[in-house]
Amino acid sequence: MKITVNDVTIHYEKSGNGKPLLLLHGNGEDHHIFDKLAAKLKNHYTIYAIDSRNHGESEKTDLFSYETMREDMFAFIEALNLEQVSLLGFSDGAIIGLMMAIEDQSVFDKLVLLGVNLKPTDFRDKIYDIIWKNYNETKDPLLKLMLDEPNIELGDVRDIHTETLIIAAEKEVFKLETYTNLVNTMPNAKLKIIPGHKHETYIQDNDMLYEDLVRFL
Repeated sequence: MKITVNDVTIHYEKSGNGKPLLLLHGNGEDHHIFDKLAAKLKNHYTIYAIDSRNHGESEKTDLFSYETMREDMFAFIEALNLEQVSLLGFSDGAIIGLMMAIEDQSVFDKLVLLGVNLKPTDFRDKIYDIIWKNYNETKDPLLKLMLDEPNIELGDVRDIHTETLIIAAEKEVFKLETYTNLVNTMPNAKLKIIPGHKHETYIQDNDMLYEDLVRFL
């Protein structure tokens, strides 16, 4: 399905029944990373698996910023008249969800943030250097986005009272103190570390989070 919001055409797949649950993928991906998980979650929720602008089958634009994608998602929720929305975001999708909650947490029932970061400096040094090298070779604006943004301060999340589950891999691309700092600052957040996994391996084409998510949501 496609919808035009915030002057951009967004592609999404809708499935299931129940309260709305938005699924937002990471940088350079599309909604299909959630296919196995969505196939189970649709038994409990109405799933909106979304391609962010400049990703998947959504419109390609010259605007590359998390603020712009945040406004896309606010407009998406408003256009479809969604209420009691929960959001599951991975990496860039988690950043968008967190920034939405900073702006207006009233739109959310619950949040699940997978592999989120607050700043580019949250990257482990070796990973940051690899991204810079790849950007210098390709000039890919999606890589530049990760090098420049987001720029969220811990104080920005202090007043988010939405019940939030933060999930990170044991072998994250980000420093693990990113997550402990978040859960120690957000009043209603809890943290789950996935042992033995890397940033993307527990979510891409994987449904291992299904039972944890159903319990939380």
